[in-house]
Amino acid sequence: MMADTYRVLVVDDDAAHRTMLNTLVGGWGYEIVDADDGEAAVDAVRAQPVDLVLMDIRMVRVSGLEALERIKTINPAIPIVLMTAYASVEMAVDALKKGAYDYLIKPLDFDKLRLTLARALEHIRLRAENRRLKHQLAGGLQAPDIVGSSPAMVRLMETVAQVAVSEATVMVTGESGTGKELVAAAIHHNSPRRDGPLVKVNCAAITDTLLESELFGHEKGAFTGADRRKEGRFVQADGGSLFLDEVGEMPVSMQVKLLRVIQERELTRVGGEETLSVDVRLVVATNRDLMKMVRAGTFREDLYYRLNVVELKTPPLRERREDIPLLATHFLARFAEKNRKVVDRFSPRAMDLLIRHPWPGNVRELMNTIERAVVLARSACLDRNDFAALEPNPGDGDPDTPPGAFAVDVPLEQIERDAIVNTLASAGGNKSEAARRLGITRKTLREKLKRYNLASTKGK
Repeated sequence: MMADTYRVLVVDDDAAHRTMLNTLVGGWGYEIVDADDGEAAVDAVRAQPVDLVLMDIRMVRVSGLEALERIKTINPAIPIVLMTAYASVEMAVDALKKGAYDYLIKPLDFDKLRLTLARALEHIRLRAENRRLKHQLAGGLQAPDIVGSSPAMVRLMETVAQVAVSEATVMVTGESGTGKELVAAAIHHNSPRRDGPLVKVNCAAITDTLLESELFGHEKGAFTGADRRKEGRFVQADGGSLFLDEVGEMPVSMQVKLLRVIQERELTRVGGEETLSVDVRLVVATNRDLMKMVRAGTFREDLYYRLNVVELKTPPLRERREDIPLLATHFLARFAEKNRKVVDRFSPRAMDLLIRHPWPGNVRELMNTIERAVVLARSACLDRNDFAALEPNPGDGDPDTPPGAFAVDVPLEQIERDAIVNTLASAGGNKSEAARRLGITRKTLREKLKRYNLASTKGK
């Protein structure tokens, strides 16, 4: 679609500024209609089709924010770009929460204005294309590692098919072990960026001091040990997608810098002065409640709304039990081949146990359980005995022992050690998730693992 097929509504109660914008934007090939306040803008949207609204926030009669809310009730699909000379984080967050596509600071940077309009209108085109291709893509989605035919998974993959072809930033949420990284990979491999790189970063696995260098790169001599220039993950992902796992673990100081890169699409290496432009599609994942963190002041609200353009929730395994036989069979074939074992089926009793187990560690826990059973299997058929660890524990055989009670005369350190080992096992070896369940920080968990000689325990 050519630019001159798009109609832009310019709204500003400053006549001189409105005339300048009409001339400038019209010169880029767009059809222009204008309004001198928010009320007139609402009337204009009711009266004729409008593809984009470029509107000032501060107007005497009806403000841009009020007009935005009213326009969204008429047509929520219209992208609205707001302009303001009184920039503040609170105002920006309010605009994004109310549905603004973006906001620009006066005096306007004309190059940025032109780019913002182009991106917003491209978003319209892609959204229309998504609707046309929805059913076709849902049937032909390339996601071989995602297994499941439950209603919850069908809905998830239909949404993946829709968002994959867009450029929207995606936030994948869900409990640990539900396959958030697989969803991120499916988004990339079914997107127009599929031929570009998919770069993955686990924000929880990198120390706070090194995360900036990891993401943005550094110059030689930027800090002790920086003996050569290093390109960061943003540059490595240029032309492709960048997946930030466990983004909720990112320190606030880094959140500010990430927000700037998202807004400007530019970065500077640590210790450097050169400004680098990057073209990256961002996908992030978290198992934490980021809105709760926003309220607690540990996650920036403006960054939250930048990241949460589209949210995809991965369902826990307990909500898709009908997928357990498919998943178990899939993992059985994979690990039998990997370990050169002749194991090819489950007994009905074993499968019943797998289906009934609560799986607090989700698909990751199921995968680890199947792998362990295959490695230790003594026959071609896995029976209930091969999953003895999943059997309910009736208080160590004592019917008078209440659920959750500990045996007496056991040292406190032993109880703590056992709690850590059991929680890690139930979390599928994921240290971040285990720390969350234990109510401690990941750093404290690492210290306790070292203290109890468990530091070699596998997991994130």
